Amino acid sequence: MQAIKFDENAKFLVTGGAGFIGSSICETLVNMGHHVLCLDNYSTGKRKNIEHLFANALFTLVEGDIRDASICNQVTAGVDFVLHQAAIASVPQSIEEPQLYHDINVTGTLNMLEAARLNKVKKFVYASTSAIYGDDESLPKKEGEEGNLLSPYAYNKKANEEYAYLYTSLYGLDTYGLRYFNVFGKRQDPNGAYAAVVPKFITELLANRAPEIYGNGEQTRDFTYIDNVVQANLCACLCPSEYAGQAFNIAYGASDNILELYETLRSLLDKDIEATILPPRKGDILHSFADISKAKELLGYNPQYSFERGIKECVVWYKKELA
Repeated sequence: MQAIKFDENAKFLVTGGAGFIGSSICETLVNMGHHVLCLDNYSTGKRKNIEHLFANALFTLVEGDIRDASICNQVTAGVDFVLHQAAIASVPQSIEEPQLYHDINVTGTLNMLEAARLNKVKKFVYASTSAIYGDDESLPKKEGEEGNLLSPYAYNKKANEEYAYLYTSLYGLDTYGLRYFNVFGKRQDPNGAYAAVVPKFITELLANRAPEIYGNGEQTRDFTYIDNVVQANLCACLCPSEYAGQAFNIAYGASDNILELYETLRSLLDKDIEATILPPRKGDILHSFADISKAKELLGYNPQYSFERGIKECVVWYKKELA
């Protein structure tokens, strides 16, 4: 990762810090020598993701829910930077449980924005999503060229962006939305009906089972390794206030289809197993490829991990973890 430096006394809050992305952010900041407060209720995050940090005096865990405004106020007191990752993030599940998704992703984020405002946080960086581009067919995906939303989850994140803009324009809170594109890497949960495709494919192949592919496999994704996403969060914390209130694509800036991903994993794992093809899922975007020029120019984002480099590291981690 490129050199990123903060004041030595800087204090960070990572919501959803026991999750896949949040735990990597916590780990990176602690390794940099900074105080990190992690808020999580373990609804999707896992204790094992952060256990290796418990003995470090720089790391503090608070078990709590972002739907509880009093907890949000408590954990933002004295914090310089909020890295808001807490959410539930499945498009299919959001279609089945829209109210739950709204409560956590919209009301919870509003609680965090208000707490950050009241406690005079310097920067509020939050996770958005490429799902915001909806049915727009243009490629690459570019900020300001969104289509119709296709799921409650996409709506949640769009509402987050609108609230964040208002908190910047009305209250002067520096907010930065990061539209993640298909993040993958270590600690990503391979289990459950809505598991992300990379860990699902890897664990199924390692178990000599046939993974499931929804649709014809020709749908494309801008697969983004976790270290790129961590870098983007830290860059946003140092972004000039003149760019606050905006959202930025966070990806590598390349496009691979699901069948290509599967063939790459079969080769890396030396498995001769055919995937099971199933009908497409509602709400899924067909093609995803990000224009990351805005993040590069305004955030100083410079992703170091291509899909090829990231997937090799990912396979090594899962082979060791599941051995």
